[in-house]
Amino acid sequence: MAINKVTDAVLRDLKSLEFNHKPRGAFGIGISMKVEGRPHPIRHYQEPRLETGVICDHCTLKYRIYGVFAYCPDCGRHNSRQILDKNLELAGKQLDLAASVEEELADHLVADALENVVSAFDGFGRETCRVHAAKATNTTKAQEMSFQNLAGAQKNVQSLFGLDLATALQSEDWESTCRCFQKRHLLAHRMGIVDQEYIKKSGDTRAKAGRKVSIDADEVRGLISRIGILGQHLAEHIQGPPSPSAALPESKD
Repeated sequence: MAINKVTDAVLRDLKSLEFNHKPRGAFGIGISMKVEGRPHPIRHYQEPRLETGVICDHCTLKYRIYGVFAYCPDCGRHNSRQILDKNLELAGKQLDLAASVEEELADHLVADALENVVSAFDGFGRETCRVHAAKATNTTKAQEMSFQNLAGAQKNVQSLFGLDLATALQSEDWESTCRCFQKRHLLAHRMGIVDQEYIKKSGDTRAKAGRKVSIDADEVRGLISRIGILGQHLAEHIQGPPSPSAALPESKD
């Protein structure tokens, strides 16, 4: 700002000294002086745009954050469960849309909804374990948890937090949920083509190796409902006073 003001003043002073003497006399010599230039530019600072708008489901405060997960700067409530519910709701809307489009697109939407449900639970589970890692028997392992393999996550959560995820569901519902997670693995890594490992881990006796895995909208709707139950079960057992090391959102409205 200072350099801008100084250079502007200097330029104005020099501008007042401009002259232009036309050629005169026998030799036709003229002389002139013209000042050009502009004041030193001002570099303006602007905050990077925050990425996600959130309305706290506890105190209704509106705030914006980088990334997705954060604590409400007003009441301190962590938004991980709120983000999970929102993603499950979006997956349900995908299924609604699938019912009104042609078959090929409908199959894609149903498969995508399945992947999104698993990803939503994985993100929720990871963040919940991370912010409450101090309660775990091994803090480092709790901060590196993954929930993409539900059977593996069950063992890890039980070992680290003393909670058996499977107790939230009936045994057949738990098996169906684990099967859906295995189907997501096929979609992500094998273009949905069944292999022997899937048959062994999922117990899906109707599946045949080398063929596309079967996924229908009702199956995914059931998964959405069960993931909501598992999310609540995990949150109620683990959540408590926020960890002091967890990051607060950078800004709020």
